[in-house]
Amino acid sequence: MISFSPLQICVAVIVLAAAATDIRSRKIPNWLTLSGVIAGLALNGVVGGVAGLKSSFAGMLLGFGSYLVLYCLRAMGAGDVKLMAAVGAILGPANWISVFVATAIAGGVLAVILIVSKRRVRETLWNVAFIVQELAHFRPPQKKRSELDIRDPRALNMPHGVAIAAGTMACLILARI
Repeated sequence: MISFSPLQICVAVIVLAAAATDIRSRKIPNWLTLSGVIAGLALNGVVGGVAGLKSSFAGMLLGFGSYLVLYCLRAMGAGDVKLMAAVGAILGPANWISVFVATAIAGGVLAVILIVSKRRVRETLWNVAFIVQELAHFRPPQKKRSELDIRDPRALNMPHGVAIAAGTMACLILARI
């Protein structure tokens, strides 16, 4: 029989609840992400003492900082940033990196499905090339093309909380973090 630690159960509950609310309302509530951060810090402090607390804090900063960059580029919502901070606080920095990679893969798969289903493959490829070109010149892509801002109603976007949940659950089940 497979058993899960309190940290694993905690992160699973947080990401699955976030995915459900992100699908339903396209928002991840602050009470959920803050609860995840507090639970991560508390559980890691109890389990690992000062070292656990330091690891939890480092994971939170890594998750928050990495996704803050995407938020500043207007490629991610604020709820996604806070959710990854909570995941980092619960799992610590080493495990967060595994979740980040798994989330990127899950997000890529979900994005391809969305792009194909909406018949926007050509437009998406053009947008990716444009984004790379603009970023290479240190220019924000959404300044010239507002539909590249996730807040624009014309933007093709998906609830990233689902990708975060898929990546986290894959790591929990397959890698047993």
